[in-house]
Parts: sequence; C-alpha cells; structure tokens
Amino acid sequence: MGRAKLPRKSTNIDMTAMCDVAFLLLSFFILTTKFKPAEAIAVTTPNSVAAKVAPDKDIVMITIDKDGKVFITMDDEQKKEAVCTYLNTNLNLNMNVAAFKKAGFYGAPFSSMASFLSLPEEQRKGDKLPGIPVLDSTDNQMNVWMRAIKDAYLGSKMNLLVKGDNAAKYPAFKAVIDAFKKNDELKFQMITNPESVPAGTELWKKTMAGEKREE
Repeated sequence: MGRAKLPRKSTNIDMTAMCDVAFLLLSFFILTTKFKPAEAIAVTTPNSVAAKVAPDKDIVMITIDKDGKVFITMDDEQKKEAVCTYLNTNLNLNMNVAAFKKAGFYGAPFSSMASFLSLPEEQRKGDKLPGIPVLDSTDNQMNVWMRAIKDAYLGSKMNLLVKGDNAAKYPAFKAVIDAFKKNDELKFQMITNPESVPAGTELWKKTMAGEKREE
C-alpha cells in the first residue's frame, strides 16, 4: 500500500521575540559600555614582543611625549585626594581638591597647577601643555610628585607604568627614573606597542618550544 504524501509547506518562523531580545541586548551594551576617552597627549609607543598585559587598575602612569614633556595619570580618586592634600599642605598650592580628583591627568609646574585645574577639560589637550618640569636637576618636580603618590599609596598596591613616545629624548626619561630611585620605587612597567615575535629568532624558538610542550 502506498504511503500518503504530505503536502510540503514553507517554514514560517516568527522572529518578533528574537528581534526584541536582540534590541534589548544592544540597548543594554550601549548604555553600560564605557568608551575610552581620547588621549590628551599623543604618544607613539615603541614596538616590543612582550606578551604581558599592562594592569588597568590601581595605576600611576607617567607619560613622556615626543618633546620630553612629562604628565601623570592616576585612576583612584581617593588616592588623588590624598596626593592633592599632601601637595597643598607641604607646598601651599591651594589647589581645588574636587577639580584635582576629577582631572584625567596632571601636567603643569606646581606654580601653575591651580590655573591648570581651572581650565575646562577640553582645553587640557595638545602640544601647548607645559608638562611637569623634570629636566632641571635642581627642580625635578617629579621627585615631589612621587613622594606624594608613594605616601598616598602607603600600605596598598600601586602599579607604576611609564609610557614614552618613541621619539622622546633620553634626558626626560632619565629624570623620571631618577625620581623613582630617589623615592625607592625601582619596579615599573613600560607601555609598548605589541608585535609578533620575528620568526627564526631565539625568542621565537623558545616560544614555539613552549607551545609544543603545552600540547
């Protein structure tokens, strides 16, 4: 007896519910995503084959631009307040603590820090920023900054980073390192632009050997 043939019908799937879910997820990610702000100081970091990822929390980053100007970035507002209080107390700077806490970075001599903080955020950008004086060995203000920062982080973890432009001159970098040494901060990380290990080099051979052992 022959089997009855069922009529073929086109598949009809109602996508309304799935579209609603996708739209809700998209809205959630848009509202909760924090976009990385544009950097006020343009820096082209040197390339390296280091695979270690720089920390993104409890950071104190020293940036050196191509002209040798030095800037400081911190991410913890409580530590920022402690640094501001230290500087105001010891140097009589009379800086606005609230403005200091909200500032994305610091890059001016102590004598003009109050004016620097009074500028709108969008104006604290570009090559016209003075930077922190470091090249004069008798007035390397990074020494005082590091003393204040170390005091603020006393008893807690601090990730000290250095981000230097590939075209920056050595004296500025040396002045920053001298300030680290003067405050017994001898451990820091360099921010570089990662690239793949050149094939055939000793590091490449070690990397490949390590991958084979893991397999």
